Amino acid sequence: VQLQAFGGGWVQTGGSLRLSCTNSGSIFSADVMGWDRQAPGKQREMVATIDYYGTTNVADSVKGRFTISRDNAKNTDYLQMNNVKPEDTAVYYCRYSIFSRHFWGQGTQVTVSS
Repeated sequence: VQLQAFGGGWVQTGGSLRLSCTNSGSIFSADVMGWDRQAPGKQREMVATIDYYGTTNVADSVKGRFTISRDNAKNTDYLQMNNVKPEDTAVYYCRYSIFSRHFWGQGTQVTVSS
């Protein structure tokens, strides 16, 4: 498993940003891809996950604003972030989970200015 994340950056409050994460290794029908984030001084938290078949789980704090999707043919998942808020500022980490093992890519910084 080797994960590479793209798409972080700076965005104004209310704006949109899309993150993507590509797994250069193999994927399996039992896997789950997703995103965690960690803000300064806070614990890392789950943002959203999606399994191989497209079943999603989204944190309450971003529900209705963030959408996760994936393209299995490209071994890639996407986090569409709409109507972002300053509290969404964090380092976002893509995660790949399979058989109770978790792998994280390098983080990508998302900064939302008010």
